[in-house]
Amino acid sequence: MSDRDDTNWTVRHDRMVEDAIRRGISRRDFVRTLTAGGVGLAAGGLLLGHAESVLAATPVRGGTIKAAGWSSSTADTLDPAKASLSTDYVRCCSIYNRLTFLDASGTAQMELAESIDSSDARVWTVKLRSGVTFHSGKSFTSADVVYSLKRHLDPATGSKVNAIASQMESIDAVDPQTVRITLKAPNADLPVILSLHHFMMIADGATDFAKPDGTGAFRVEMFEPGVRSVLVRNENYWKAAGPYLDSYEFFAIRDEPARVNALLSGDIQLAGAVSPRSLRLLESQSGVTVVTNTAGNYTNLNMRLDMAPGNNADFVEGVKTLLNRELIQKSVMRGLAEIANDQPVSPASRYYNAELKPRAFDPEKAKHHFQKAGVLGQSIPMICSDAASSSVDMATVIQQAGAEIGMSFDVQRVPSDGYWSNYWLKAPVHFGNINPRPTPDILFSLLYARDAKWNESQFKSEKFDAMLLEARGLLDDAKRKEIYGEMQAMVSNEAGTAIPVWISGVDAMSTKLKGLTANPLGGLMGYAFAEYVWLES
Repeated sequence: MSDRDDTNWTVRHDRMVEDAIRRGISRRDFVRTLTAGGVGLAAGGLLLGHAESVLAATPVRGGTIKAAGWSSSTADTLDPAKASLSTDYVRCCSIYNRLTFLDASGTAQMELAESIDSSDARVWTVKLRSGVTFHSGKSFTSADVVYSLKRHLDPATGSKVNAIASQMESIDAVDPQTVRITLKAPNADLPVILSLHHFMMIADGATDFAKPDGTGAFRVEMFEPGVRSVLVRNENYWKAAGPYLDSYEFFAIRDEPARVNALLSGDIQLAGAVSPRSLRLLESQSGVTVVTNTAGNYTNLNMRLDMAPGNNADFVEGVKTLLNRELIQKSVMRGLAEIANDQPVSPASRYYNAELKPRAFDPEKAKHHFQKAGVLGQSIPMICSDAASSSVDMATVIQQAGAEIGMSFDVQRVPSDGYWSNYWLKAPVHFGNINPRPTPDILFSLLYARDAKWNESQFKSEKFDAMLLEARGLLDDAKRKEIYGEMQAMVSNEAGTAIPVWISGVDAMSTKLKGLTANPLGGLMGYAFAEYVWLES
């Protein structure tokens, strides 16, 4: 190993250790994780000791902040099963805990669960962490897990993850600290699925979410749906570290420039979802900084394979070759993006196929494909909208590149209101916008399987569907990575979805606020920032 490789190895593992400590992992659990990954006991102890010393000297306890998200509604809820907006997720991440969480690498780590094991990916045994109590003082037991999960199966609950939870055939308490989950079919991703925001653990029998009782780092002091909330530190929190803030106030400022101005004026200390347009202003100001998070969000151009002109493979290949990805990255996204390769699994995923290279921008090659498709001289409608982030600018880039080779695209900008119901999935050539999902299985099942609810280009492949089922049930992670890599290539080469870049999310904050890092579940540290940030003294 070279000196450079050794340094990179240390940095990667330091970050992994620090992330684990912030999440409350014990020394025993963490050293066990390291050794399972091939790190020796002595090295694991050194890494843990180094990170503990770094973190122990850094966080400061005390203080309060105001933070602003970008979405809110009078339907805001503290019921995690019904959560749908960023404001819901932030509050739920503070009030409750999950059985697992996703670390910065996208790997499922244990939280309220001490372990989750299976020999066949169908029957899972969940051992619960002992010594955990709710805000009310009630002990956390298997009965709470059974109740929390079964709520998602009841149509009356209105759970946003009912379709995902429905794969659970039975959920049983074996003893007070053990739960057995039996799936209808094998799924090796269950530990990751349980890290989704909706699968927060609530108390057995809980129905009153105006006064929520969770195991999380904060208690609710004030909650006004659509207005604001104030949460205060849980002094009896079960984790060894955090939270550091005494309290925080959270609300939404929907207008992005107003959100940025509130940060610059000192009215808030954290602003979520800052646009590329505001970066230049922020960079010119002292006392503010930004955290970027490329978790897999993207805007894509969809060409339906069951409609003209997308039913001609040469048209689809021509469009993908005409995409000036570097221009979109640098000019449209102002550098806040990573070049993508026309498939949905981003570099944030450990299953990302790094060998699948993006198509080079080649207008002459694109012209050749358009000629074969017989579309040169025609005007092809391309539907875009502000509803699909940056799609108007992307459409303009494609239109201008096409004009240089005699290919005409009729860019039709339609209103945001009604875009998703009237144009998305329906128009022959149109844009979409997809939020990050934590696993390839969820992405492929949602967007590319034959019966996928959101099959944007009507891609259909029996081979692809068979590979999807095979990978889902495999516990051999190396084999899963191999299969998912081949599936990414199939989507890139055969589907009618052109994905030029993965878009980076940006959160801006006062330089006095520390501890905010990126997370694959989205901005604001996967919406869980409150437990981990602190104010510099």
